[in-house]
Amino acid sequence: MNQLEQPKVGEEVVVIETDLGKIKLRLFPEAAPKAVENFKTHVAEGYYNGILFHRVIPDFMIQTGDPTATGRGGESIWKKSFEDEFHPEYRNIVGALSMANAGPNTNGSQFFIVQGSPVAPQILTEMEGLGAEGGYPQEVVEAYRTLGGAFWLDGKHTVFGQVYEGQGVVDAIAGVDRDSMDRPKEDLAMNKVYLEVVAG
Repeated sequence: MNQLEQPKVGEEVVVIETDLGKIKLRLFPEAAPKAVENFKTHVAEGYYNGILFHRVIPDFMIQTGDPTATGRGGESIWKKSFEDEFHPEYRNIVGALSMANAGPNTNGSQFFIVQGSPVAPQILTEMEGLGAEGGYPQEVVEAYRTLGGAFWLDGKHTVFGQVYEGQGVVDAIAGVDRDSMDRPKEDLAMNKVYLEVVAG
């Protein structure tokens, strides 16, 4: 899966500096061009700097990208929602960078990173039974078997990037104390989000 490859020299990646460390992500314009354009433009304009993680759920995901930190704010670079982009080879495995939404074609600025949990053996067996024709090529099944993830989000949330360094930081964020609304009890921010080119 291209999703799991390391970045190549000269590739532009995203770095998220959090209170608990750095998360580095590859982006997939070939799979989700609008989501990547939206994200990179927001990053370049400093939109995400200082925004809090407003929802964290252990063994599931960490969510951010809302300037109001309420879960109801934020907007795309086009000032309106944009459509979902689904690709069969890019899935919500552990480390996936996906668009948060309020239903089909409601993407704005919010996103989440899958922290995930192991996929149950019976689910993996069902995936294998469906096969490539049913949307589960063997490489996708193996990725879920090896890494785990949130398979039920496939086809509902656009996958447009993948953590290649700093998944331990994602785990740490997912494990902080949180309130009944899954909000961290102590503010936890993306202090700086920026693009960088992978050096040789």
